[in-house]
Amino acid sequence: MKTFMQTKENVERVWYVIDATDIPLGRVASKAASVLRGKHKATYTPSVDCGDYVIIVNADKVKLTGNKLQDKMYYNHSGYPGGLRERNAKVMIESYPEEMMERAVKGMLPHGPLGRAMGKKLFVYRDANHKHEAQKPIELKVD
Repeated sequence: MKTFMQTKENVERVWYVIDATDIPLGRVASKAASVLRGKHKATYTPSVDCGDYVIIVNADKVKLTGNKLQDKMYYNHSGYPGGLRERNAKVMIESYPEEMMERAVKGMLPHGPLGRAMGKKLFVYRDANHKHEAQKPIELKVD
């Protein structure tokens, strides 16, 4: 019996929606990354983008455990001297919850062209409203 290898031409993609209300950030991110990679499918192939689309709603209601609101830092650098900007998780969840969720998920994807292609199938929204109702997304529970 030959081993099945998925190709990008015969990938069937499904849309999933994850509600992040009162669920830890890492659990939401790891579930989303797994679905974006396609690891939930029996036809998973590591070298092919065989994952599905993921919509994450209520990103501003995600839970952080412990002292992460004060201690967890996010860094950006402009490339110029003195251009380091640092923000803690409290500032990020109040002002930029979409970026915080995207960083968590994209950090769990492969770092390269394949991972960037997988990251383009991620859509994060601050509240419960999203513009993908036409795709009929399936609700995905996070354990």
